[in-house]
Amino acid sequence: MDESDILPWVDANVPQIILLIGGLMALAIAVAYVKDKDSTRYKALMILGVIFGILMAVCVATRHGDWRTVTSVIVILAAFTLIIRPFRDIHFAVIIALLLMALTYIFLGGFNGYILFDQIDLTVISQGWPRIIISFVIGAIFYMIFNFAEEIVKLVGKVMNFWPILAIFGLICIAESVCMFLGYGSIWDYIKGYF
Repeated sequence: MDESDILPWVDANVPQIILLIGGLMALAIAVAYVKDKDSTRYKALMILGVIFGILMAVCVATRHGDWRTVTSVIVILAAFTLIIRPFRDIHFAVIIALLLMALTYIFLGGFNGYILFDQIDLTVISQGWPRIIISFVIGAIFYMIFNFAEEIVKLVGKVMNFWPILAIFGLICIAESVCMFLGYGSIWDYIKGYF
C-alpha cells in the first residue's frame, strides 16, 4: 500500500478507526484509573480522551449519514463518555446561571427611558433593586433548568465512566471495530444471529 492508497483507505474506514482508538483509549483510562487515579498518566489520558472524544463527535456529526445507526450510537456514546470524564464534578449550571444573570442585568440597563407601547415606562426595571431582583430571578430559573439537565448528564456520565463499565464499553468499541474491519457489519448483527 503506497501513500496514494492510505487516504482513501482511511476515508473508507473512519468509523472502524475511531471506534478502535476510542475503545483502546477507554481501556487505557480504566486501567490507569485502577492503578493510580492521581497519576500523571491517568490525567494525561483523560485529556487525550477529551480531545479524541471531540474528534469522534465531529466525525459522527459530519459523516453519520454513511454509517449504520448502531455504529453511530456506539460512537456517540464513546465520544460522550470520553468527553464527560474530567468534567463530572464541575457545576456548569452555576456558571451558566451566573453568566445569564450578569447578561440580564446588563440587558435591563438598556430600558432606561424606554416606553413600551407609548404607555408603559420601563425605566423602573433598568435601575436599582428591581433590576437586581429580575436578574436574580432569571438566573435562578435558568439555574434550576440547567441543574436538572446537568444532573441527568452527570448521572449518565458517572455510570458510563465507572471503571468496569468503561472497560466493558471499550471492549464493545473494539469488538464493533473488528467486526466492521472483518466485514461482519456490526456487532449488533453478530449478536442478533444468536437470538
